[in-house]
Amino acid sequence: MKKIEAIIKPFKLDEVKEALQDIGLQGMTVYEARGFGRQKGHTELYRGAEYVVDFLPKLKVELIVDDSVADAAVEAITKAAHSGRIGDGKIFISSVEEAVRIRTGEKGREAL
Repeated sequence: MKKIEAIIKPFKLDEVKEALQDIGLQGMTVYEARGFGRQKGHTELYRGAEYVVDFLPKLKVELIVDDSVADAAVEAITKAAHSGRIGDGKIFISSVEEAVRIRTGEKGREAL
């Protein structure tokens, strides 16, 4: 099993969700996040004063998938979240040792 963590722009969430549903994935967790990478924020003007916005709004999408669909999930997220501009985000993939469905006690692939 793989854990896929994707940091994306907030307005891309619906497209990412639809792309994952199109390949048969339905469970995900979404967190509101703030951060910056190479774009390093930007400056804004408010009531005549200029200030720096260091941390930009992002979303973190997490999902656990079977190894057999991990590549398809990463490709779906990449295509759906792509705008071609700086700040599109990143995807991190890590191995998951075990999963347990609390309600039924199912383990491994059956728990997904």
